[in-house]
Amino acid sequence: MEKKGMDKKVIKARDVMHEKHLELDGLATVKEALTAMRESNSDVVIVKKRNKYDAWGIVLLSDIAKKVLAKDKAPERVNVYEIMSKPVIPIDPEMDVRYVARLFDNFGLSNAPVIEDDKVIGIVSYDELVFKGLYELLD
Repeated sequence: MEKKGMDKKVIKARDVMHEKHLELDGLATVKEALTAMRESNSDVVIVKKRNKYDAWGIVLLSDIAKKVLAKDKAPERVNVYEIMSKPVIPIDPEMDVRYVARLFDNFGLSNAPVIEDDKVIGIVSYDELVFKGLYELLD
């Protein structure tokens, strides 16, 4: 957390992100993803890049509900890559949480990976933005 200008606090994405996140290969089945999500208490899966020219992907519980459950597909027969959003909109770890919130609003996001040096170092969601970011700004 830094001060800028007229004693205005700056809280960065790095300050509010949760570092513990789940990364899976796109070939994992939705059933495998659900098992891993439950074991790691995660509601987001980051889908790994296949090579340095590829892009990161993301799967949310809402994707599974809409694209597997609602369509009555078998979770053991659907691969994560089939339902993921890709490419993700990455968050810079140094970005002010106010801009992260605007980015979420502008692009209809609820979660985004924080990426540094081509590695996912954490995840930011509305929970972190409000309960960590905004709450800190109230002090």
